[in-house]
Amino acid sequence: MTTSNFDAKTHILSSGRINVLFLENLHANTKEILASEGFQVESLQNALSEEALIEKLQGVHVLGIRSKTLVTQKVLENAKELLTVGCFCIGTNQVDIDAAQLHGIPVFNAPFANTRSVAELMIAEIILLARQLGDRSSDLHKGKWRKTAEHSYEIRGKTLGIVGYGHIGSQVGVLAELMGMRVIYFDVVNKLPMGNNRAVSDLFELLRMADFVCLHVPETAQTRHLIGTPEIKQMKAGSYLLNSSRGAVVDISALSDALKSKHLFGAAVDVYPEEPEGQTDSFVTELQGLANVLLTPHIGGSTLEAQAAIGREVGEALANFITRGSTSGAVNFPQLDLPRSKGTHRILNVHKNVPGVLRDINKIVSDHNANIHSQMLSTDARIGYLIMDLDHDVSVDVCAAISKLSTNLRTRIVS
Repeated sequence: MTTSNFDAKTHILSSGRINVLFLENLHANTKEILASEGFQVESLQNALSEEALIEKLQGVHVLGIRSKTLVTQKVLENAKELLTVGCFCIGTNQVDIDAAQLHGIPVFNAPFANTRSVAELMIAEIILLARQLGDRSSDLHKGKWRKTAEHSYEIRGKTLGIVGYGHIGSQVGVLAELMGMRVIYFDVVNKLPMGNNRAVSDLFELLRMADFVCLHVPETAQTRHLIGTPEIKQMKAGSYLLNSSRGAVVDISALSDALKSKHLFGAAVDVYPEEPEGQTDSFVTELQGLANVLLTPHIGGSTLEAQAAIGREVGEALANFITRGSTSGAVNFPQLDLPRSKGTHRILNVHKNVPGVLRDINKIVSDHNANIHSQMLSTDARIGYLIMDLDHDVSVDVCAAISKLSTNLRTRIVS
């Protein structure tokens, strides 16, 4: 990387000088996508601690992670050359996205790519719970023959309650309806129902009506322990709970108590409040050993198809941001995507969203007798993001002047 002598936050980068760090064993096609752009890519199998990540990010421009690597404010403050972060999963709560925004770092994720994989797992687990197949399989492995129909049911005609009717929740509803289930859902945002799926007015109404409850919500302050003792008491006696969203959404102790008392007949859990860092680490939960409880190691999106799709979706988003400044799909940035103008340098500017910034920038352009080939600005409550194509001979001087504005957060040139 070459850094100009006018401002440490202003970078003039060519593809061959872009350094990429991938953690947590990302799909091989991701490396291929970015390497094909001429980027230098290093891949590691595991997550890194905060201090190790800070050290490893020196000189790195692009970071790709899954769900275990925590990109904290401290990490961002010390990653002076980091330009963007890709979360190769649905969630982004492992990244301090507000701090990233104020450092001029867009964060990308894959909100669609593993939808089908998670939805299929939910349908499979509903059937497994209804027939107690996990326990029957375990019995036979232990040499026990327990052929019984007690507490075994068809799912046809049963009611599925979906909490969180987004990309995954709505897909689960479609598949469940095809299996003959009645589907109701609750979401804090009005969502168009798919097929004969039906919205209900509040969470407790859903819990009282559903035979199976599956959770598909993000981890926020509002969803922490969304399902605890009061909520479980509202669930039908003999019903089932499935969670493939985030571990903090369910109070595990409350769920354990409900299973032991047989208020709930079963549960399927794919995510946990605390998860091991690596494959060889041990794992303990109160749910181990309980009857008709399916425990899986956060594999909702762990299919070859989903991982390949995630690799393409996030990898292409990262490449498009680096090469042309596109922020389409970023979770913490204004959405911009402007075609490149031939024979120009592209200036990318992130600034505080206060009155007069565009006036000041255009004055700089005018003072340098620069011709703007194309320009686009978008803002949100805190920042503005500007893409501007200028002639080669003035781009460096204009970029230097923009970077000195008091409102500047980050400015760089794409050559």
